[in-house]
Amino acid sequence: MRPTIALVGRPNVGKSTLFNQLTRSRDALVADVPGLTRDRNYGLAKVGSRSCWVVDTGGLECASETFLEAIAHQTWLAIDAADVVVLLMDARDGLTGTDEKIARRLQRSGKRLVLAVNKVDGLDPAQASAEFHRLGLSEVVPIAAAHGRGLVALNSAITRMLPAEGDKLDKDFDACAGIRVALIGRPNVGKSTLINRLLGEQRVLTSPMPGTTRDSIAVPFERDRERYVLIDTAGVRRRSRIGEAVERFSVMKSLQGIDAAHVVIAVLDARQGIAEQDASLLGLVLEAGRALVVAINKWDGLSADEKDRTRRELDRRLSFVAFAERHMISALHGTGVGKLMAAVQRAYRSAMVDVPTPELTRLLESAVHNYQPPQIAGRRIRLRYAHQGGSNPPTFVIHGNQTAKLPDTYKRYLINYFREALGLIGTPLRLAFRTGENPYAARGGQSRRHQRRRARKRSRPAT
Repeated sequence: MRPTIALVGRPNVGKSTLFNQLTRSRDALVADVPGLTRDRNYGLAKVGSRSCWVVDTGGLECASETFLEAIAHQTWLAIDAADVVVLLMDARDGLTGTDEKIARRLQRSGKRLVLAVNKVDGLDPAQASAEFHRLGLSEVVPIAAAHGRGLVALNSAITRMLPAEGDKLDKDFDACAGIRVALIGRPNVGKSTLINRLLGEQRVLTSPMPGTTRDSIAVPFERDRERYVLIDTAGVRRRSRIGEAVERFSVMKSLQGIDAAHVVIAVLDARQGIAEQDASLLGLVLEAGRALVVAINKWDGLSADEKDRTRRELDRRLSFVAFAERHMISALHGTGVGKLMAAVQRAYRSAMVDVPTPELTRLLESAVHNYQPPQIAGRRIRLRYAHQGGSNPPTFVIHGNQTAKLPDTYKRYLINYFREALGLIGTPLRLAFRTGENPYAARGGQSRRHQRRRARKRSRPAT
């Protein structure tokens, strides 16, 4: 397995900024607000010649509040699993009492430890990091994570701490390997609880308080010899209710999670009913062209009448994503959750389908034979052949004449025909139309023969 590097420290010392620098990404949410990162966030980084997991963690604070303790618990879980711990401190704050307590506990843990003194931009690095040497750590590296300064020295220090190459790395495993599955929904519908249920461990932070998850957290795991990356996203509320700048950034990260996914699991709350925001979120998934599975959570405990009413509401409000499978589940108790990943597999296979041109053209001919396109100004629209133009979502390109005038009703007919003929489940399907160039366009769209015929008709005497 790849070695793991955990980034830890007080809130707002620059852990997420350093995470983004090491992974060469923008996967961690960054803002000048303490306590922004709450869960563990994983990414891949190249350290020296080795590929490593890097874990961004929540800020460690000396506080007894239950919620802060839960965040700290997540951080210490990351530390326990890490091969090397990078402890960040703020050069501008100096060495604080909290810094010293964290450093002492890490030293007692026996972990390989590198101290990164951050935010030395505009300061003399040696002078700024001088007081931190009294902690007695062998590796103290001044850096400016926001500007990428000192990262070469930090990489060298981490490399010296990494376990020997005897740990064989899985060269084929990648942060993006496997099926990427994003969980979306309104706040407090049970997305994080569902991820923990799927993983079989308390992997991400859960709380009855809406908005517990702020960033998009990627969690790789394997099930039935299939690799997945689960993406837990922040709950998205109506725009009028999005106040804090941090929450607006969280919404952006959720939308990025949709874009990054192969399959989206939309989690709805059966007890709250189907809200307008649920339909809006599903519209974003449809717009992004992502495969979709709908999970109606908190189904347990509903009466038979409430279940019937919810089913009718689903049929009425979500008819525009009728292609998606629906599963009634209880993330808390596990009811129905086992069927979700099979639905994800079906949706993924449909989204990545590859149809040869001859087969697609044969299906187009069959569809046209069963139901002819309409005539436009006395001329029949001709659809000649089709080929695949992309996947996730499957995109079929249809060539013919006057295709720009094809009615939407006929386009929907073709989509439904292709979907049924190919057995596509859980994925939107897009059609693109191409009209061949008219070789007589310079003559008003008419051949010379046709022009002579029209001229003869005009020259005949009226009878």
